[in-house]
Amino acid sequence: QVQLVESGGGLVQVGGSLRLSCAASGLTFSNYHMGWFRQVPGKEREFVSAINWSGTTTTYADSVKGRFTISSDNAKNTGYLQMNTLKPGDTAVYYCAASRILAGGTIPLHGIDYWGQGTQVTVSS
Repeated sequence: QVQLVESGGGLVQVGGSLRLSCAASGLTFSNYHMGWFRQVPGKEREFVSAINWSGTTTTYADSVKGRFTISSDNAKNTGYLQMNTLKPGDTAVYYCAASRILAGGTIPLHGIDYWGQGTQVTVSS
């Protein structure tokens, strides 16, 4: 049984930092590209960042570029999203995802093989 379990979310003030983790079990992490998405109520889930299976290529949504850093540790079957200089607009539920598809550096929603359960990030002003 495949599971992706996110952790590290919480409440933080504007300008603060959080580090999200995504621990995978039941799959070989290095066989998948890994991505982070986020969603707020009433809106579609949106792409945040992706890293390819080998960890050599990373991509970011324009809204987080320069503030967020994605990484992965295939030996630990874990992915990370370091979020710095957080803004109120970053408030959302954050989901990690595993996919065998990487298109133009991003992971399309229809290409997700596995989703995590999500972790809430709230940035207060």
